Amino acid sequence: MLDFWSRFVHRDIIHWKTIRFHPLVETYEVLSSASVEDLWRKVVDLADVSWHPLLTKTNVPYGLIPKPGLIYQAVGRLFPISMHIFVERVQPGELLSVRIMAIPGLEERVTYRVESTLCGTQVSYSVTLKGWLSPLVWSVIRPYAARVAQDLAHAAEQERLLLDRGHRPKFVRPASPDLLGIVLLLSIGHLVGHLLGSNALA
Repeated sequence: MLDFWSRFVHRDIIHWKTIRFHPLVETYEVLSSASVEDLWRKVVDLADVSWHPLLTKTNVPYGLIPKPGLIYQAVGRLFPISMHIFVERVQPGELLSVRIMAIPGLEERVTYRVESTLCGTQVSYSVTLKGWLSPLVWSVIRPYAARVAQDLAHAAEQERLLLDRGHRPKFVRPASPDLLGIVLLLSIGHLVGHLLGSNALA
């Protein structure tokens, strides 16, 4: 009986390993009133992902231009884990392709395209997921991935509007959690000291 169960489990493991998961591919496109130059500037500004529905921050210094071979880190907005992003292809003013390495069992490739059309500037965001975890991850990130091109276009349009009005947008890096914690502790300590002093005088 034990020998039969061992063969059954072994066969089941082999069957699981031979399952082929077809890559999931999806492309989202929007038309924008922003120029190709404005949109491309937002795409290659890897330091500012405040508009991105899937990323919350990166370790890229402000002003760095992405080139093939660049590897940087980013933190996800849905899953607060650090991921490595590898820049694969760059066609200035047209295309940026990166590979995202977050967890074993998942390979993700993302491509941004910007091109001028008769109806405006077209922005496309393509996602390719591979690996046995891809169906599960895709079921979670799909609604947010569908917003990337639209949010990118909106951010570029708002930035152009501010520039036309004479307001230069400022880059604001999110405050460090450690620094924020220190400020909170100092504020609490000051408040406690004030309360103790007031009780002593009373």
